Amino acid sequence: IFHLFLHTRKKMGLLLLLIICQCAINSVKTQSLSSPNIILLMADDLGIGDLGCYGNRTLRTPNIDRLAAEGVTLTQHIAASPLCTPSRAAFLTGRYPIRSGMASFSRVGVFLFSASSGGLPSEEKTFSKLLKQKGYATALIGKWHLGMNCESSNDFCHHPLSHGFDYFYGLPMTNLRDCKPGQGSVFLKGIQKALVIPIQITGITLVSLSIVQYIGLLKVPFQALGYFLLIITVSLVVLIFFFYHFRHLNCFLMRDHEIIQQPLSYENLTQRLTKEAVQFIGRNTDAPFLLVLSYLHVHTALHASEVFRGKSKHGLYGDAVEEMDWSVGQILDVLEKHNLSDKTLVYFTSDQGAHVEEISSAGEVHGGYNSIYKGGKSTNWEGGIRVPGLLRWPGIIQTGAYIDEPTSNMDIFPTIVKLAEAQLPSDRIIDGHDLLPLLQGKVTRSKHEFLFHYCNAYLNAVRWHPGNSESVWKVFFFTPNFSPEDSNGCYDSHVCFCHGGFITHHDPPLLFDLSKDPEEKVPLTPETESRFYEILGVIHQAVDNHTRSLHAAPNQLSWDNLLWKPWLQPCCSSLFQSCHCDYDSGGSPLEVHSR
Repeated sequence: IFHLFLHTRKKMGLLLLLIICQCAINSVKTQSLSSPNIILLMADDLGIGDLGCYGNRTLRTPNIDRLAAEGVTLTQHIAASPLCTPSRAAFLTGRYPIRSGMASFSRVGVFLFSASSGGLPSEEKTFSKLLKQKGYATALIGKWHLGMNCESSNDFCHHPLSHGFDYFYGLPMTNLRDCKPGQGSVFLKGIQKALVIPIQITGITLVSLSIVQYIGLLKVPFQALGYFLLIITVSLVVLIFFFYHFRHLNCFLMRDHEIIQQPLSYENLTQRLTKEAVQFIGRNTDAPFLLVLSYLHVHTALHASEVFRGKSKHGLYGDAVEEMDWSVGQILDVLEKHNLSDKTLVYFTSDQGAHVEEISSAGEVHGGYNSIYKGGKSTNWEGGIRVPGLLRWPGIIQTGAYIDEPTSNMDIFPTIVKLAEAQLPSDRIIDGHDLLPLLQGKVTRSKHEFLFHYCNAYLNAVRWHPGNSESVWKVFFFTPNFSPEDSNGCYDSHVCFCHGGFITHHDPPLLFDLSKDPEEKVPLTPETESRFYEILGVIHQAVDNHTRSLHAAPNQLSWDNLLWKPWLQPCCSSLFQSCHCDYDSGGSPLEVHSR
């Protein structure tokens, strides 16, 4: 009996020890889940097929691939829009851009000028605002592209610091070919086309008036004719001045509210952005932080630091991808240096798919690779919206896992807001869903039964993943007209458009099963799919429900909000001095080792 007592006591002691250890582990996990650091890395126009972890075998992306190996790879991660401005608005707010007025009804779907009055409305609640309220240090480094001013050149109503970021270092607009001398222009062809008809009409009008004046059929006051000529001349002078000085007026670098480099210099630009990110992390090792590092890579104008130039197998585009991968490595290294890896959720994505129509004037391909997927940027074919989705959080989420469920870049909003123990807004619809249960393997199905794909403000396609099926149905109500017809994009217009003669409507809609035809090659018909009309009926009902949930919002991308307004022009000197300054010393660059 004595020996039995000792044996039982020993077993009870071991059991008690195991319970204590498990409690300690659960306590550590609970603490880790509470207010982790958040790092969100967003590429620009990166193709899903440009990364090794998504199948690329010629571009070297070991650091991004490391995120996949040590975390979760989302293989059906969807951008809320195939264009920069609306996609980024959805990312920050967790809502379809149509809800915030960040979807255009006109041809132009993004902001092009720094002196436009449109932008992300102040009423929108971004994840940066909510995390800042919970004590997070917040920073945006890199590209913004969601507006700047409303009524004056320094009211900063749309600026990152007005949307919850404590610190901003980067471009308030976007990177364009026009920003880099010798890289051509995204406007020239469009301006030439747009001006041909007005110039012809003006010329015909002036000749006709001269003739009727000469033969005496109509007396035209010379004063009226003079005013008409003056208006035409002034308009042309303003237009020529603006596009001649486009680089100075629209391509500049800011730190918080101050312009520090105008025009932007591409020299070691990625190194400067990376250094700012590394320093921000170093300043906030003892408190939770949110860092959004929004790369300019690989939007044109392409650029790469000297140590990366000419080193890849894919020209300047490949050099840019590999330099961005180096930057990701620097971020991961500084987390390790400060013992923050286990306390930090890292996310990597692209705002939309690769811009397949990007070809330089010399014929070099400057757009990326969308793998097997059709189309690219500006379209809702899979190549335009299926983007990389990589998440790493050691000890908390799965390692080396692949999830082939529909997810969205809007899901980041509720995921990190919940992790920061902030409250989701209850006064508006949030379209994203918390990813954590999926990432931890606690559930296997995405909460997205339906995803709605907009081309600007027009509902273009719908994705349906039924709860009792592996199928992912996708219908198109209209599709862009590729030019040339047998190509994979709209090469004649540089991007695809969303209305009029640029599209073809489909009745009945085109139907695909992405689980069997991810390349969207063969539309299904009533003959090849017995449930054809049943599927369309369910999707039409979902569209009706979705449409009823929409409420009118001021259109931030109306022509009035898009056009250049001289009184809103940010300038570090003066317009007469061509808005020129350079206060960005940048200090010593980060050490870079060639591959």
